[in-house]
Amino acid sequence: MAFAQKLVCRECGTEYPLGPHYVCEECFGPLEVHYDYDKLRQTLGASEIARRPSTLWRYRELLPVGDAPPVDMGAGFTPLVRAENLGRRLGLRNLYLKNDAANPTHSFKDRAVSVAVTMARQFDFEAAACPSTGNLANSLAAHAAKASIPAYIFIPRGLERAKILSTAVYGPTVVEVDGTYDDVNRLCTELADEFRWAFVNVNLRPYYSEGAKTLAFEVVEQLGWRAPDHVIVPIASGNLLVKIDKGLDELRRVGLLDGGPVTRVHGAQPAGCAPVADAFRRGADDVKPVRPDTIVKSLAIGNPADGIYALQTVRSTGGVVETVTDEEVVESIRLLAETEGLFTETAGGVTTGVLRRLAEAGAFRPDETVVAYITGMGLKTPEAVDGVLKAPVRIPATVRAFEEKVLGRVAVS
Repeated sequence: MAFAQKLVCRECGTEYPLGPHYVCEECFGPLEVHYDYDKLRQTLGASEIARRPSTLWRYRELLPVGDAPPVDMGAGFTPLVRAENLGRRLGLRNLYLKNDAANPTHSFKDRAVSVAVTMARQFDFEAAACPSTGNLANSLAAHAAKASIPAYIFIPRGLERAKILSTAVYGPTVVEVDGTYDDVNRLCTELADEFRWAFVNVNLRPYYSEGAKTLAFEVVEQLGWRAPDHVIVPIASGNLLVKIDKGLDELRRVGLLDGGPVTRVHGAQPAGCAPVADAFRRGADDVKPVRPDTIVKSLAIGNPADGIYALQTVRSTGGVVETVTDEEVVESIRLLAETEGLFTETAGGVTTGVLRRLAEAGAFRPDETVVAYITGMGLKTPEAVDGVLKAPVRIPATVRAFEEKVLGRVAVS
């Protein structure tokens, strides 16, 4: 591990050697991977990165795997779409969508899982496992199959059927637990102490979480090595938001991003599960757990592991945390599809809804560069828009019927 040096506790600063550790023995705080940034500044350059394959592994020096062969399914370097149509609706001339639905299992989780399964193999774990609200389940099942590692997937009861099918097809053991995601996560934390398994977002969390940084690296590179003025990030555990900010900071530390204004990081949550937004509005430093009640299953984490750190990140960068109702989520899914031809899952509806809310409130200047992170595809949650879309026009197979029932309707509308 030439550039990853050690694990450091976020709370008390206690240092640990790189290994399968995830919690501080002194204060029980979470551990974070620390790199040799001085050495990276001397060795890593934009021109070298540009010559590499278009995957997240083009930034491997800033990932914790060293020279280990990665479990690589081609995740990363997804499109950064200039959203001109949506931008006109919102009064924004430089609006972009980072479309992570283009990943192998159609969500941003492929980034974290590619890193985590690589580390699971490096640490010689017997199996890979995770608690999941769906996207992580899909990704881990696929990557474990690619790596020929047994997989155990734990999900809360009531998950969207499309996400269950998109996990089961890879052949893992899927365990449906009676309870919420928080119940599932608690069970997996206990099991991680019992079995020699890599629970990727539990006992491998310091490594797993690093994969999310590549979303920041890619946006900066795709903008010509410039940082956006604003980013809007959905909040589930809070890790994605925190790591995007860490990625921006690391690019500055290694000299790949010049100075300039700090990117304002904004968080997006569904109103039915918004513990971080509630804390932000209260001006509080603590994030109080809530019981989720929302159609947005992928963000339905009532006790977010990185909620406090997400709150700190938003405040330190001058951002905000906003919410949208389930009805607004559905409206926003349709808005994104109708303006940019991008069908997102419910989490993307939350991001788009908060983007619209902030734009209408005047949070962005018209010329500022704004990036919204779209983290999954709509075919994972089709039931969200079932019943609210136009039904097909049924006609006999005649030209007259077409002219009367189709063209006539269009003319009237």
